[in-house]
Amino acid sequence: MNSSEIRKSFLDFFASKGHTVVPSAPMVVKNDPTLMFTNAGMNQFKDIFLGNTPAKFPRATDSQKCLRVSGKHNDLEEVGRDTYHHTMFEMLGNWSFGDYFKADAIAYAWEFLTQVVKLDPDRLYATVFGGDQADGTESDEEAKALWTRFLPENRILYGNKKDNFWEMGDTGPCGPCSEIHIDLRDEKARQEVDAVTLINKDDPLVIEIWNLVFIQFNRLASGELMPLAAKHVDTGMGFERLCMAVQGKQSNYDTDVFQPLIQTLAKMSGTRYGEKHDTDVALRVVADHLRAVTFAIADGQLPSNTGAGYVIRRILRRAIRYGYTFLGFNQPFINTLVVNLVQQMGEQFPELKRQQTLIEKVILEEETSFLKTLESGIVKFENYCAKLDGKCIDGAFAFELFDTYGFPIDLTQLLASEKGLEVDMEGFQRGLAEQKQRSRAAAAVETDDWVELSDQIQPTEFVGYDELQCDCRILKYRKVTAKNKSFFQIVLDRTPFYAESGGQMGDKGFLQNVNEKVRIENTIKENNLSIHIANTLPENLTATFTATVDADLRQSSENNHSATHLLHHALRQVLGNHVEQKGSLVTPERLRFDFSHFAKMTAEELQEVERRVNELVRKNLPLNERRSVPIEEARQLGAMALFGEKYGDHVRVIQFGESIEFCGGTHTSATGNIGLVKIVSEGAIAAGVRRIEAITGKQAEEYVNGFIALHDTLKSQLNTDNVLQSVTKIAAENAAMKKQLEEVKAEKIRDAVAAWQKESTEVNGIRVIAGVKTLDADGLKQVAYQLRTTGEKTLVVFGTVDGGKPNLTVALSDDMVAGGLQAGKLVREAAALIQGGGGGQPTLAQAGGKNCDGIAAAVQKVVEIATK
Repeated sequence: MNSSEIRKSFLDFFASKGHTVVPSAPMVVKNDPTLMFTNAGMNQFKDIFLGNTPAKFPRATDSQKCLRVSGKHNDLEEVGRDTYHHTMFEMLGNWSFGDYFKADAIAYAWEFLTQVVKLDPDRLYATVFGGDQADGTESDEEAKALWTRFLPENRILYGNKKDNFWEMGDTGPCGPCSEIHIDLRDEKARQEVDAVTLINKDDPLVIEIWNLVFIQFNRLASGELMPLAAKHVDTGMGFERLCMAVQGKQSNYDTDVFQPLIQTLAKMSGTRYGEKHDTDVALRVVADHLRAVTFAIADGQLPSNTGAGYVIRRILRRAIRYGYTFLGFNQPFINTLVVNLVQQMGEQFPELKRQQTLIEKVILEEETSFLKTLESGIVKFENYCAKLDGKCIDGAFAFELFDTYGFPIDLTQLLASEKGLEVDMEGFQRGLAEQKQRSRAAAAVETDDWVELSDQIQPTEFVGYDELQCDCRILKYRKVTAKNKSFFQIVLDRTPFYAESGGQMGDKGFLQNVNEKVRIENTIKENNLSIHIANTLPENLTATFTATVDADLRQSSENNHSATHLLHHALRQVLGNHVEQKGSLVTPERLRFDFSHFAKMTAEELQEVERRVNELVRKNLPLNERRSVPIEEARQLGAMALFGEKYGDHVRVIQFGESIEFCGGTHTSATGNIGLVKIVSEGAIAAGVRRIEAITGKQAEEYVNGFIALHDTLKSQLNTDNVLQSVTKIAAENAAMKKQLEEVKAEKIRDAVAAWQKESTEVNGIRVIAGVKTLDADGLKQVAYQLRTTGEKTLVVFGTVDGGKPNLTVALSDDMVAGGLQAGKLVREAAALIQGGGGGQPTLAQAGGKNCDGIAAAVQKVVEIATK
């Protein structure tokens, strides 16, 4: 069976068992602050397990695209070194939401593995939870008894809490799990060593392929386990590992999931997979990371320097540097492999086809940029080694290369070994540990258990599309502490507060009754819960309250959100239908709109877009809102779906004239309320992605008035009615004066070179030109550079006070540098006398400082060091 057939057989099998086949959720997670990426098949069902959302169906199955770069066996720097771990992978899964439990889950798994994909039953093993004394949990004898229907007892093993007890997080739903392992070794190895001794021992051929999780507890913040009223099943099977087992391979990378990419890459690099360890690792790294980056970009996550974007950039840069170091690629190459991946997986994941051009352009730009960074890092490494006194590279410097230039430590070690040097690995690991500790401290959040005040399980009723005020009761609350600040999260039964999502900021306002008033600082969405943030709790938590949204802030947000729709529409009219929204931010003060376009917008294009948007504003188009529209019907209306969003069976459609989009945000009742839209900036944020920032209403009015006031001031200052003509004239006069000054300065430098070389003296066979001068620091630099070439064995040392600060300039003739002297080292040694520092090239360097009185001594110090 090929990989496509294996995936289809899984989904078909569980569909035949009454499971609803659901599409993969995006790999990039939105509206869940606890996750950046989908890292397990259960993520899209998290709200059901948490009790925030009722299940739409009792059974489900899918193939979920996942990304893991940390945790058990998933450290990014280890991926590619073995043959069975990955960053991006597919997770095949089946779920029961309060329906079947352990008996059917185990029976289904056995039937699929042994009868559908026909794995050898004699090679299969099962583990069950062996209990944990600290938790007070007993071993899972029920699961063991069920497994004895299919396996002999000697192939059913007890596992510890680490391997056989699954938890969503520090708190929340959890339960024992049963893993299915397979022994893929040859017969000789199986006879020599019993696979029982190799289960969960990181043997590459005795591996877990399926994990059956039985969710039956809820862990409280105290650590206590409480039984759940409804028990669920959550299973996950690594698709790539299953393909390895079914196809009789001994590595995931040997299956048809990876081999087409690896063979193409090997041909491009002139290597052969399987011949050399280093190139094999590099080929695996690039093939794996290409998949991760491509899927992430297709789901809306562009590389960046923060958050999820930084993770994607790290993965891509790791692939680039492995190609650079071990495959000989010093030009961009990964972008050319995207077409191969799209051909291979585009049918199952059509988003790859839709976004192929964008993916290729983003990866190309990242490759081009990082290859330049790598070259800079190598230059820095060479300069460091040139000055190194000893045979060991400092760990702090190795960490700087890793952190700033993206050098893996093994690349630094490789470069060092070529020079007969070693790397201080203890120092490097210290820097790495300190960085991780800083990251953990910055992200540390203490969250108490929810205090339930009601047994309502239905989601909060959102009334904010129609009302800005409603009566409500508190369902639950909890205390959260982050960065030494405590606040409270409150969930209401009904709310007019819009929770931050889809780029629109959350509402602010009040929760009040006749006795008290609590300010709501923000409203966020977490696991489908609308959470209201407050610094204090009401005293009477069980009272009825009135929830009131800040109407002015809401109106401003609505105006800005509607303006993004008009902007999107106008951009497509002016630039073309290739324009698609790639992200947005809507606040009461401003709006930001990211979109696909492969060139900088001209001033004329920006003006035309702005003109069209404001024309739509002046038409005062009424809001045409359709709620709970079947998604296919919405598409037939021409509504645009947005990049990387996951939609349900029914959607909300927002229309202003010809602008029509899927949207869950709040909008103004008519475009005239927006008043005025003013674009304030346009620029690139990634290859093929542009960003427009704009303001509306009051902010736009203040912005325009500011320019009018500036114009009036210029008219007054220049005493003219034609500001442009006057400024043009001043600019021309300024350019002429600047040219004259440069000519005067050049003449002064020529005179200085002619005069000062006559002042040279000889000290211990070295021609010395030195002194404290009145020329500015830049002029001295030019003079010194010219004087260093006027004779052999020449040392030039000048000091000056420029702008109230001392400056020291040192220049050496080439033969002086060849003899072992360096201007940068000389200037650093003398800079202490002016309470400063500096550096530069071996032939020319400068230092600045604070102590003007020490400049003469600094000049003399350089002369003494260089001539001794």
